[in-house]
Amino acid sequence: MDISDLKGATGDMRYVGKRVMRTEDDKLLKGQGAYVDDLHLPGMLQAAVLRSPHAHATIVSIDCSAARELPGVHAVYTHAELRGRARGRAPSMLPNPAIRFERTQEMLTSKEVTFAGEAVAFVVAENRYIAEDACGLIEVEYDTLPAVAECRAGLLPDSPLCHTDAKDNVVAHIEIGFGDTDAAFTDAPVVVNETYWQNRGSAHPMETRGYVAEYHEATGELKVWSSGQAPHHEKKNLVELLEWDPERLRIIMNDVGGGFGPKLPFYPEEALVAITAVDLKRPVKWIEDRREHFLSVTQERDQWWNVSIALEKDGKIRGVRLDMVHDNGAFLPWGVITPYISITTTPGPYVIPAMSAKLDVVYTNKCATSPVRGAGRPQAVFAMERILDKAARALGMDRAELRRRNFIQPSQMPYDAGFIYRDGSPLRYDSGDYPACQQAGLDKIDYAGFPARKAAARKEGRFIGIGIGNFVEGTGMGPFEGATVRVQSNGRIVVITGAAPQGQGHKTTFAQICAEQMNVPLENIDVVTGDTGGISMGVGTFASRVTVNAGNSVYIAAQAVVEKMLKLTAFLWKCKEDELVLLNGKVSMRSGAEKHISYGELAKVSQGMPGFTMPAGLTAGLEETKYFSPAQSTYCNGTAVVELEVDRETGHIQILNYVMAHDSGKLINPMIVDGQVIGSVAHGIGNATLEWMQYDENAQPTTTNFGEYLLPMATDVPNIDVVHLETPSPLNPLGVKGAGEGGTIPAAAAIVAAIEDALSEYGVEFNEAPLVPQRVFQKLKEAGVYAR
Repeated sequence: MDISDLKGATGDMRYVGKRVMRTEDDKLLKGQGAYVDDLHLPGMLQAAVLRSPHAHATIVSIDCSAARELPGVHAVYTHAELRGRARGRAPSMLPNPAIRFERTQEMLTSKEVTFAGEAVAFVVAENRYIAEDACGLIEVEYDTLPAVAECRAGLLPDSPLCHTDAKDNVVAHIEIGFGDTDAAFTDAPVVVNETYWQNRGSAHPMETRGYVAEYHEATGELKVWSSGQAPHHEKKNLVELLEWDPERLRIIMNDVGGGFGPKLPFYPEEALVAITAVDLKRPVKWIEDRREHFLSVTQERDQWWNVSIALEKDGKIRGVRLDMVHDNGAFLPWGVITPYISITTTPGPYVIPAMSAKLDVVYTNKCATSPVRGAGRPQAVFAMERILDKAARALGMDRAELRRRNFIQPSQMPYDAGFIYRDGSPLRYDSGDYPACQQAGLDKIDYAGFPARKAAARKEGRFIGIGIGNFVEGTGMGPFEGATVRVQSNGRIVVITGAAPQGQGHKTTFAQICAEQMNVPLENIDVVTGDTGGISMGVGTFASRVTVNAGNSVYIAAQAVVEKMLKLTAFLWKCKEDELVLLNGKVSMRSGAEKHISYGELAKVSQGMPGFTMPAGLTAGLEETKYFSPAQSTYCNGTAVVELEVDRETGHIQILNYVMAHDSGKLINPMIVDGQVIGSVAHGIGNATLEWMQYDENAQPTTTNFGEYLLPMATDVPNIDVVHLETPSPLNPLGVKGAGEGGTIPAAAAIVAAIEDALSEYGVEFNEAPLVPQRVFQKLKEAGVYAR
């Protein structure tokens, strides 16, 4: 519905596409946010978790007697104290027929611990200090077992078993592809092959995980406050594990201090907080400390790629072969979706006639992996972009030119990339101008002038380099997200959605969409998010999907409410709907604004009056709930171009210029998209140069604090030049695509390429990330640089 002709000239409220200030920020900047740990309920108890110190062991015995006798302790739970379905394992998520042996985590381990940090006991006490002391009094006798510490070693016939009841460590073996790769490689003029590795990291949001549960005995209602990403997903899991009435369970996500993916899977602590709150009939809080976050929150990466590419002499790609091993850790909290996304992301923005891929997903005795910002795509882009860099060297061709010769052209859209995507539909790019996106990035950084800059720097004894990374990302996947738009009797408009923001600016974005459709000032809109009590169904905030799904739901619901208001007003005034116009919170006659009725007055009428009959076909209340369900994913794209300097003597890098050209379709709020892109670039810089979750040969984590695991500081993140291209998606009414992960996805590829380029005179190649300074130094030393 085009409602632009319903808006009066003096009351035209245009918000979509405007740099509107975020409505969320005022209270946050004043320290008035409402995070889980800000909840202090009467009689609330606090909990702590006893975790396994071993990566792999069987439990011989547990003695909790001393802990239970400690004053202030209210309960100590081990697996033996759990009941019913809670004695089992977490519900299976995202099943896949390729999974050979599926294993999810127990709420508290019963017999066998399979990673250092696995929950063994749960203590509830008057405060966290007492609960921690009680954990120290629990005596657990373990019989240690050999651990699987490396995924490739886990595939060997003589490897220890991650789970002793499994026949091997293979989670899944998948072979997919398209075209004839054998023909592509036969007699190919140029064939290039390399092995790449991206090691582990995690999200480390400012707010760790946290849960508060409160049981109302009088009503039988259980409320759970969570710092998660998907309230309805958490509700479904709790309903199953607690065997609870869904109508008496409410999940609330108020302010959440970052998520980035690892707050999406279901964790045992949430169930344990709920179970103990019901049993003790007291509110219970558990807040994850930072060390626990290092040990027990899902991580990502740890993939080994062997890539071969066949090309013509003119640089045209003939075919690609991939062989990838993915370390999934000890459990499957989110199926095999991360490595599958990795494989299917590899084609990127390029015409590739044939590709074959073999994937082995392996259990190891480490913390489980699941999507972190980028969700497997940074690894794929790293492999593809780095093999293209190597191919360019083999061809003696400029790196940007090789990419340009292989781009999918705008005239080829929609373009079938060959694979089946994670949502089950063909990997079909809906829109985008990939050549223009790369060129915009190159122009912004003055790529043509870089050789002169490099030569001048070298004369000064400085080493500078430039790198490029292109990507295409599937975003906005279904199955759906919903929104209710309601006009209240006071004239204010409320938007309710189950989408749970963690800093993305959902409330501002949804208010902009609704305000424009209903032609009211932005301040007239209230947005409620992340509450299962507000809307019956939802999927969650992850995978760059919310603006596509929830945003379009708001758009459609607002239009439906407008239609309702027009129909009701026409009925009251005995006129035609096309004689009416929307004017700043009122419905007026086109012939003159002196006759009008406010939205609030219409809401009162629609809510019913004695003796008043509603017009035929009009339901009660000025509200509508709509669920937008996309037919397939939308595909955003981007190009990162990075210029940096390497200190040859220390391996330290300084980013001099970072350009991110990005196309996420129609922009609802360009300022918010800027923030998302810049934030994701910062995340990508950390992934590329600093963040390395390391384990020793016994699968013991060795980087469990921020002195050992480094995050980027403000001094590590330069000013980011963001160039927006807008190629609207034809797949949804708003024409939008996702924007929250694009900056992360090409970062490692572009940064490592720039480091390699800076040191190109020494012939060193870098095939891993993160590329921390000591690794740069080590590679140069191996090349004999310091002996010269």
